[in-house]
Amino acid sequence: MQPLGPSSQVWAEEWVMQEQDFYEEDSVQEDQATKNPVRARMRELESEVKSLRQQAEEAKSAQRELAFVKAGVDLSSGMSKYFVKAYDGDLTPEAIRVAAAEANLIKPQETMQAAPTQEKQAWDRVSNASRVGDTTEATVDYSTRIANAKSEREVMELLAQARMNQINN
Repeated sequence: MQPLGPSSQVWAEEWVMQEQDFYEEDSVQEDQATKNPVRARMRELESEVKSLRQQAEEAKSAQRELAFVKAGVDLSSGMSKYFVKAYDGDLTPEAIRVAAAEANLIKPQETMQAAPTQEKQAWDRVSNASRVGDTTEATVDYSTRIANAKSEREVMELLAQARMNQINN
């Protein structure tokens, strides 16, 4: 028979630890509650931490959904559900809106809407100024006017006007 040495002692400790793993956690908890109140309190705190972590995860998920709703993403459509799961960018409504527009989930916002009102007013003034210099007249239908003329003199005046317009253009 071999003498018990350090290697056999390590094996014995491992066997004892394996035996302890087979016990029910509830029975161990009850035994420790009567034997060690500190360990019982630690178990209570561990379960409280577990529930708090679960609540924090649920709150984080709700906050994420709220960000997508604020951005205008319809969470009931199938494509939106995949988009929400896969999105890993910034959770600001603007960033989500840009990514959702790229994915064709929402319509992109007009760029003019984002322009400051002073800039828009300046563009309106330039547009109005360009229209003021426009002196073109509407085209006149001379054939209809000549057909409706009541005298020979009126026909001659219309022909003269037509010649002048042709020369000026």
